[in-house]
Amino acid sequence: MNDNGATFAGGLAGLAGVAGAVSIGNTLLRRPGPYLPAAHAIASPRAADPLPGVLRLGLGGLTVPVTPGPHGELFLGPGGPQPGHTLRRLVLTPLFARAKTRGGRLARDQQVPFRLVVEFVGANREPETLLRAYQMLDQQLRDHAALLSHCDGNTLVPGAVTVSVAGIVDVRELLAAQRKRYCFADGTFDDLGSRSAPPTLVPMISEPWGRRFGWDGREPIPAEERHLLHAMVRSAHDDGRTVRISGLPEGSRRARRAVWTELGAAGVDVIADGDQHGLVRHLRRHPVSRWVPRAPLPTRAVRRSSPRPNAPRPERRHEPV
Repeated sequence: MNDNGATFAGGLAGLAGVAGAVSIGNTLLRRPGPYLPAAHAIASPRAADPLPGVLRLGLGGLTVPVTPGPHGELFLGPGGPQPGHTLRRLVLTPLFARAKTRGGRLARDQQVPFRLVVEFVGANREPETLLRAYQMLDQQLRDHAALLSHCDGNTLVPGAVTVSVAGIVDVRELLAAQRKRYCFADGTFDDLGSRSAPPTLVPMISEPWGRRFGWDGREPIPAEERHLLHAMVRSAHDDGRTVRISGLPEGSRRARRAVWTELGAAGVDVIADGDQHGLVRHLRRHPVSRWVPRAPLPTRAVRRSSPRPNAPRPERRHEPV
């Protein structure tokens, strides 16, 4: 599942010729830390400018809450629109400008896409408003098509950045109708084996920890929960998808490290947390385990359509993005 470095490198080779030098400001030009694809930041609703710190620390992804505003524009945070505080100005423009000035990569050692999760939030759930907001996002992304992971027919092509849409807007039907799309739907473990949500539409499984697990890191993890975690991650990998876990338990740094350690040992591809500095320090010392064949584990909470414990493991069908 994680052996996609060569494919990604090949996909980026053609991006090196992207023309145009773009100035991105002194903050983003500061030398970042080593690129950590498993480290994923969750922007605080109160964050005035969430991207510079993420890039400086070398995190491999960011989840940003957005609210539709006038003319379909997307504003950061759940509150009322603030002038200039838009996804385009504070996230998309500087993120792709950085990739252009670095030959199609966000960092010299980047081997997998930066995962940007655009999470629609807020009280406004009018279908017309959400549709207009998605159309605006789609247009803004197509302006940077050469740098984006995309799906062309049934083929996933990795790029410097992979964008997923989550939250209150359901974009699956819209995306499925697009032969060539530049963003994807966020999925859950319930999508494993689903024909209506293939990896070309839902390449990443994203769930909060508390949806299926109760362990908070204060005591040793129960053997049953550990086995379940490994089984679910393996089922997702066998289905050609990456796994992102968010909503981690609040607690002491020691308890958080225990949770991060278990997620890394299970091969969770993306660990999402608001404690960016702590997560980065931990993953530099304890990288996420590469997936290797192991003894069968219980799969009771995984959908029946997922591989049975004793069934032959299927070949990976798609290169993950």
